[in-house]
Amino acid sequence: MPQIDVPQIDPADLPLERKASLLSGRDFWSTEPIGESGIASIVLTDGPHGIRRQAGDADHLGIHQSLPATCFPLAVAVGSSWDPEVAARIGAAVGREARALGVGVVLGPGVNIKRSPLGGRNFEYYSEDPLLSGILAAAHVRAMQAEGVGASVKHFAANNQETDRMRVSADADERTLREIYLPAFERVVTEALPATVMCSYNRINGVHASQNRWLLTDVLRDEWGFQGAVVSDWGAVGDRVAALAAGLDLEMPGTDGIGARAIVEAVHNGELDEAVVDQSARRIAALSAATLTAQDASPADVIDIDEHHELARELATSCAVLLKNEHQALPLARSLRRIAVIGAFAADPLIQGGGSSQINPTRIDTALDAMRTLAKSRHQTVEYAQGFSADGSGDGQARALSDQAVETAQRADIAVVFAGVTGESEGFDRTTLDLPPGQVDLIRAVAAAGRTVVVLSNGGVVSLEGWHDDVEAILEGWLLGQAGGSAIADILFGVAEPSGHLAESIPRRLQDNPSYLNFPGEASHVRYGEGVMVGYRYYETVEVPVRYPFGHGLAYTTFSTDDLSVTLTGDDSASAAVTVTNTGDRPGRHVVQVYVATAAGPVRRPARELRAFTKVSLAPGETRVVTLTLDRRSFAYYDIDLGQWVVAPGDYTVQVGHDAAQIVAETVVTLTGDAIDTLLTIESPVGDWFAHPVVGPVLMRTLAEGMTEEQARQAEQQADLLAMVASMPMRQFVTFTGVGLDAGALTQMIKLTGAKTS
Repeated sequence: MPQIDVPQIDPADLPLERKASLLSGRDFWSTEPIGESGIASIVLTDGPHGIRRQAGDADHLGIHQSLPATCFPLAVAVGSSWDPEVAARIGAAVGREARALGVGVVLGPGVNIKRSPLGGRNFEYYSEDPLLSGILAAAHVRAMQAEGVGASVKHFAANNQETDRMRVSADADERTLREIYLPAFERVVTEALPATVMCSYNRINGVHASQNRWLLTDVLRDEWGFQGAVVSDWGAVGDRVAALAAGLDLEMPGTDGIGARAIVEAVHNGELDEAVVDQSARRIAALSAATLTAQDASPADVIDIDEHHELARELATSCAVLLKNEHQALPLARSLRRIAVIGAFAADPLIQGGGSSQINPTRIDTALDAMRTLAKSRHQTVEYAQGFSADGSGDGQARALSDQAVETAQRADIAVVFAGVTGESEGFDRTTLDLPPGQVDLIRAVAAAGRTVVVLSNGGVVSLEGWHDDVEAILEGWLLGQAGGSAIADILFGVAEPSGHLAESIPRRLQDNPSYLNFPGEASHVRYGEGVMVGYRYYETVEVPVRYPFGHGLAYTTFSTDDLSVTLTGDDSASAAVTVTNTGDRPGRHVVQVYVATAAGPVRRPARELRAFTKVSLAPGETRVVTLTLDRRSFAYYDIDLGQWVVAPGDYTVQVGHDAAQIVAETVVTLTGDAIDTLLTIESPVGDWFAHPVVGPVLMRTLAEGMTEEQARQAEQQADLLAMVASMPMRQFVTFTGVGLDAGALTQMIKLTGAKTS
């Protein structure tokens, strides 16, 4: 966004009641204006893959109608593009439509991690990996805000389920939060400078996000340097005064003055410093000034809806993932004379999920119509059979629909079955990964009749078990927005090349997911017991096979990866270069994925972690050298004792993979890393004392000097003694063993580490 300037009249000079009124909504979608100070109302509305601007009755669940807007590919699809340019072009287009509709702040993008494949809003989020999520979201925010519209990155933080979402406490250790659930937010805040950050509904370790000072002030502002406004999710504030004191600037929606009156009363009774009110009022005034131009729609802001629809179609082709393609079933060959198109979603497509992000699309393309058009141009025929009802109703007709579909398939050279999941929405989590049984039976029956391709439409991953081996090709289409039908047809007929890669793992069983035993929790608590072992980090570490791993994706061409070289650029950084060649006869786009693996340091690390990626376009036979930067964070872990990121000295394996499971090249580098001075106390474990580079030798000498020859001989024979006492605090070790270590000697040793001994 442009530089934010505080209005000439400092809102801190306003009467307390007027300042407080700025900090709660005027109504459902806008803030309170103060005309005499030049502070205009701010219009906020739902996103992020389109604008849900409501002109009539208001809600945040997608119940009431909204104005028409382009429904672009959802985040679940954009994640699979692995392409910041796709994210940016969507962000820019959404920004332009926001301006045309008089919107100042778009509520999005969402960057929460897909902890469980059952998450009800997984379709609104990018990935199970924080690096991929953060890079795509930052691109979206930068491009959207370049149009003069503010972003609201959400939902901060650890909002990874819908079950009991208003009350549940996400109980996670700090390392897990820092390494998995916060980095995407951190990247967006520090690199894209979003106008606002939206807090989540849930509690984090017992404290509501809206009242969590550690989250909203200590981390977000003091550590990351966030300068914008913190806004609540709609209805997330339970205690307005506590939330303001924690760092939440704007409560939405409006509360008919209840929040403002609570703030005024708290200042008057000394519970709240008026300076806190002043600070938040300045932030809201600055946000108003920054978004004022965006809310004044002009003729220049009129959107070419046809152009945006074609953009949505183009971008959607980059998002679908070709999971399987045996016997080159795709693209559909020109030699195929009759193509059977089966499944209700071919004619009645699934384009988005439900809830606050539900867009009223300007139009909807169907795959059936697009396939008929393309087939006609190639003198092919398309015959359609519904196969099943889109809403799952009509069980009495299920057998007849299935029989008709099989007969249609028998008459065709190849059948394309459109399957998927309905009813995915904000507000509740899924209960299964399975496709509806009727669809599974249909796929198997059609596959038994002849060559079969399956196209999937779903917001969260679905199980492929029970039918995967029966079909020749599977195209994962996710939720591609209003032009998804045409985009799918383009890919099927080879007009466009598939280039998507999975941004989340597809497990063989739900039970294999690391969150299975803890999701969605109980008694309003959900324990993040898997720690940092989320998604592929877990599957690869414990060697649990998945159906398709994170990063998997096929193309209509082939690629080779050669000549990996890694150059150190510092004590804790490097760059990786690799040669990529298109070895096939079609153009294509390839994702170079760089992972880092290490056992260095005192914490358990995943088998590998994605640390860099890029997507390159290559013509047939073209070769290119790709160089990627591995910065300090690429090698670091978060040390909860030191409260900082640490690069442990040691060996690190830099790997290039086709996906998280298939590594095609690797090399080992040795990093100097960080020299961490371990501070000892009387409560530190004995093992730490003996292992300390300075104190250890002194301790050994001191103990040896106090031993008789017999005691020394016995100590040498008891090799397991140190292992037995290694975890014992030094205080207990001295008391229990009676060794010759007096308080003075211990104090002197502690001083050697630089620790205070008061």
